Amino acid sequence: MPLHLETPLIESLPLGLASGRSIFLKMDALQPPGSFKIRGVGAACEHHARAGKRRFVSSSGGNAGMAVAYAGRMLSIPVSVFVPETTTERAKGLIRQQGADVIVHGAAWDEANAAALASLDADTAFIHPFDDPLLWTGHATMIDEVARSGLAFDAVVLSVGGGGLFAGVAEGLARNGLGHVPILAVETEGTASLAASMDAGSLTELPSVSGIATSLAARKVSERAFELSQTRPVESVVVSDTDAAQACIRFLDDHRVLVEPACGAALAVAYAHADRLARFERILMIVCGGATTTVERLQAWQEF
Repeated sequence: MPLHLETPLIESLPLGLASGRSIFLKMDALQPPGSFKIRGVGAACEHHARAGKRRFVSSSGGNAGMAVAYAGRMLSIPVSVFVPETTTERAKGLIRQQGADVIVHGAAWDEANAAALASLDADTAFIHPFDDPLLWTGHATMIDEVARSGLAFDAVVLSVGGGGLFAGVAEGLARNGLGHVPILAVETEGTASLAASMDAGSLTELPSVSGIATSLAARKVSERAFELSQTRPVESVVVSDTDAAQACIRFLDDHRVLVEPACGAALAVAYAHADRLARFERILMIVCGGATTTVERLQAWQEF
């Protein structure tokens, strides 16, 4: 039995009215650890457990870390999550709540990741937050579920950080005969590493990342994500932090579900950038989730 749930697929009348298009939501914010990450992370953890690994290590102060902690608890395998100093107390608390050890190391994810890798031994599996084919195959299951529902759609809108969700959705589309369907890849202005790479025509690293959508804050997307942007229909969309925060508030009012700004970035396309959807009729939006935000933080960001 997989560690993820089959999540609801619902039509959103509020987003449809805002955009003038038919919008359908894949509600992966309702996964037990709070985000889509458990699909790929769960698949990877089960793979390594079958191979005899007796400990999991990850490097994420957010949704991936929570997903690994949850998977470890469900599989009765101990987990250590290395996080940078910027990780919020709420995020660390949620990871510990699942029974994992939290090790704070370094000023940024790169440093925490290096420490995580240095801690590995023969009995330990490293669970990357976004750059692993095992993850992409797991994430692809959300498109399998949509395909089984019979829903026809002519575009997919999703948020891009390191590119794990992007790669998984592309794999799911391809294996269901939908490789021609365009993906609108959404980033915030301070995290737009895929947009920079697409503009340059080569994999590009940002000098720095900034803003409130911390789950999207990868200075460089995975090689697989860039490759997909060059080999299948992909459109880059960049939104502001304000757009992302306001989308989260509106979505909470519209659907009674709290998501983080990294997810709000994708929702903002319908709420604030409907022109990007004008040539499509029926759009699938991935509501990827995020468990580290609060209503108070969203309100503060919106006012800022």
